[in-house]
Order: sequence, then structure tokens, then C-alpha cells
Amino acid sequence: MLIGAVAWVALTVAAFSADPILGSAVLLFGGVLVVVGHLASTWGAGTTFEEREMARARRRKQKYEANAGNRAKDRERWEASKARKAAREARKSG
Repeated sequence: MLIGAVAWVALTVAAFSADPILGSAVLLFGGVLVVVGHLASTWGAGTTFEEREMARARRRKQKYEANAGNRAKDRERWEASKARKAAREARKSG
């Protein structure tokens, strides 16, 4: 990466000494290539799909376990509501 940046600076100086328009083109396009090269040098350093999925699974599991009490309370409410509804239906029909 450093060699490419040094070559770009040297070519830019040489191109500016020959022609300012050519030097501007070398400066612009060479700079873009140096930046793209720098960004591409760290392309593969990220996490893999499997690592990200394992992290998501751990977070989901923690969240699920943290909300276990709320789910149990909701289940009790739902069952109580279902029992009240069944009692009302039994009184109506019976």
C-alpha cells in the first residue's frame, strides 16, 4: 500500500512538471486508486456469516431467557381469560 502511494506521488510530480492538466488527471485518478486499494486491503478482515449468526443467536437466547417471566405471566392471564370465557359459555348453555 505504501509503495503504491509513493509511486502515485512520484508520478503526480512528474506529470505536473510535464503538463498541469495531465498532472491533475494523475492526481485525481491515482488518488482514487490509492484510496480504493487501501479500503480493499482490509476487505477480508471482517467477521464471517457464521460468526455473526452465532452472536445473533446468543443475543436472541439472552433476550428470550430475560423475558421468560413475562411470558409465563401472559400465559396465566390467557388461561384465566379462557377459563372465564368457558364458564360464561357453560352458564349460557346450561
